[in-house]
Amino acid sequence: MTRRDFVVAAAILLDPLDRVLLVGNDWRGQGKVRHTLPGGVVEPGERTTDALRREVKEETGLIITRIKHLAYAVHVEDGRRDDRAISFAFSAEYEGLLNPCDPDGFIVEARFVPVEEAARIIPVPPIRDPLLNYLCDGNPGCFYNYGGWDGRNPTKV
Repeated sequence: MTRRDFVVAAAILLDPLDRVLLVGNDWRGQGKVRHTLPGGVVEPGERTTDALRREVKEETGLIITRIKHLAYAVHVEDGRRDDRAISFAFSAEYEGLLNPCDPDGFIVEARFVPVEEAARIIPVPPIRDPLLNYLCDGNPGCFYNYGGWDGRNPTKV
């Protein structure tokens, strides 16, 4: 198996009711939907913030009007899967209406959900836990390390 290294840009978008926008991904086309923040892989030669704007537009139809700040960063080093992911989550403002048009065909839904529901429907600890920490305490700039996608050996700086 070939080692995978990738960088991800994701957006934290809140509606006027402080619900967070999540997208439903069916990556393998098997009907197993996983909820995440809108965002995706930064392509070679692409700037992280450009990838953020592109991915949000593709996955939700919304346009990022302002990136407020880096909310948090996550590093997952998963030896079992032989991959490394570095993810940056940005708090941002947006305009437009939800209208997903994902060229990859993975996004099956986009909707705003209360924090409690996000806690319940995001299954992956390195995706769920930093988001919930940020939404609950509002402290930007935290860095999280994980030893795997299952949440092994978490540390927060």
